[in-house]
Amino acid sequence: MKLPNIEAIKRMITLVKRIIFPGYYEPCPTDPELRQCYIEANKLELKITLGEQICPDQAEQFLAQLPELERLLLTDVEATIANDPAVDNRDEVIYCYPSIQAMINYRVAHILSNMQVPIIPRIITERAHSITGIDIHPRAQIGEYFAIDHGTGIVIGETCIIGNHCTIYQGVTLGAKNFQMDEKGNMVSVPRHPILEDYVTVYSNTSILGRITIGHHSVIGGNIWLTHSVPAHSRIIQSREINQE
Repeated sequence: MKLPNIEAIKRMITLVKRIIFPGYYEPCPTDPELRQCYIEANKLELKITLGEQICPDQAEQFLAQLPELERLLLTDVEATIANDPAVDNRDEVIYCYPSIQAMINYRVAHILSNMQVPIIPRIITERAHSITGIDIHPRAQIGEYFAIDHGTGIVIGETCIIGNHCTIYQGVTLGAKNFQMDEKGNMVSVPRHPILEDYVTVYSNTSILGRITIGHHSVIGGNIWLTHSVPAHSRIIQSREINQE
């Protein structure tokens, strides 16, 4: 198996950013015709760079998914704006927010993982992890309009499924409760991470573990340890001890 070129993978992510967010990561012509030429030139370089890491047919397949990739990332930007009153404008989110950097890498890696590309998807998401502190497995399934607030310390496991319009805060773990073993004692990859239905919010430092379902329009408060499913429209908060003295 051909080993990946780390520098080429970094360049690939840079090119994706320039194609989807022209002008943010490199000066870009403002004239519409020249701007389109700039984008097409980056697409060509992306096709060549990616084609050297995987087969050319797969590179073509990836490029064909760029419009959907762009649509999803723009929904993530809009969700971040809608969920954070500290945001002044879209430019601030794209330039500054680590969540968008992590989601760019995750969504690129997820496409490649679905194409059965080995190793490279993990390199891409782990690079985002090292930069942002947000750890998303490339095989996790995340819907549109996904918002991450702050982001540091977030873990989203391999078999996690997250619906549309979900928001999670820093320190959240969507992890496994235990691991299934085969007869030889080797771990087996089976669904073991949570499912978050649409419009779920999970506040900071909460751990949701195991193959459980959080029903749509639920709110899970901060510092919760949750290992059982909850129905739609649930509100789970810490119980408060009352001193009777």
